[in-house]
Amino acid sequence: MECAEDVLNWFYSLFSNDLAIDLGTANTKVYVKGKGIVSCEPSVVAVQKDSRGMRVLAVGRDAKEMLGKTPGNIVAIRPMKGGAIADFAVTEAMLRYFVNRAHNRRTLVRPRIIICVPFGITEVEKRAVKESAESAGAREVYLIEEPMAAAIGAGLPITEPSGNMIVDIGGGTTEVAVISLSGIVFSKSVKVGGDKMDEAIIHHMKRKYNLLVGERTAERIKCEIGTAFPMEQVLTMEVKGRDLLQGIPKPVVVNSDEVRDALTEPVGSIVDAIRTALEGTPPELSADIVDKGIVMTGGGSQLKNLDKLIREETGLPVTASDDPISAVVLGAGKALDEIDLLKEVTIPA
Repeated sequence: MECAEDVLNWFYSLFSNDLAIDLGTANTKVYVKGKGIVSCEPSVVAVQKDSRGMRVLAVGRDAKEMLGKTPGNIVAIRPMKGGAIADFAVTEAMLRYFVNRAHNRRTLVRPRIIICVPFGITEVEKRAVKESAESAGAREVYLIEEPMAAAIGAGLPITEPSGNMIVDIGGGTTEVAVISLSGIVFSKSVKVGGDKMDEAIIHHMKRKYNLLVGERTAERIKCEIGTAFPMEQVLTMEVKGRDLLQGIPKPVVVNSDEVRDALTEPVGSIVDAIRTALEGTPPELSADIVDKGIVMTGGGSQLKNLDKLIREETGLPVTASDDPISAVVLGAGKALDEIDLLKEVTIPA
């Protein structure tokens, strides 16, 4: 029976472009089997609402450009919140857009799709992701937990009987997991990531300067001068926003030290999650982690000196994967390429 199934899958693969999708809070990445990553765009959808219902105007980069700049009847929505689907209809529209762009519409067979989801996702959320993918045109839907996909993408030996610790810091969640023998032994997930860091910067600008800045400006501050640990040289940048007292635009100069202070709470939550995972790890696997250290993936792991802070707090070696932003989708793509691995690491949808 398995042999017949393998032959059928092989036949399907000749006529279908199977996809791996990292459906992130901040960005959605699409991997096509045999081609690699073909798309990396913001998880944003611009919709127009009127008496006739909802119409999708733009998805991805074009929609993100509209954030904070739309007229009353157009709304730029981020349908993923904290790694979970917050708006089912808009997520389905976004998935359909990415699937249609990545999949060769001339092929006769619909694609198999593997989707990355947070660890500990609920049955309701699993069903929502699966139904969204099926509505978007999937033949089969597999779900893989983000820390597992990140570990595969980072090149960790997950099938061996040894402890591998991965810290995946995304836009909405941070996933800390210890993996051994193709399974997650212990995991801690917190709803803290790049978005919370942006929010912390927005609050800081409001509190200290009475200046209102948008999400995109806060993200730029984080990327350019944000840091988790004191730097040798203090960085500065000019920030433009709206003065809350006078109601007019004004520029201010901020430095990396004050941004570091503003980020203390979200960064502290990430460090606490790592500590909790280390405390919950069985002793034999802890010994492996002492030797191998901690591997970081995800866009949030690129915050300057975050590795130094974690090293200081845990006493363990910390390294970033070669391609932290793409590690999750690359890991899911690798699972898609190896059917035996795919069966081992995916979770029932």
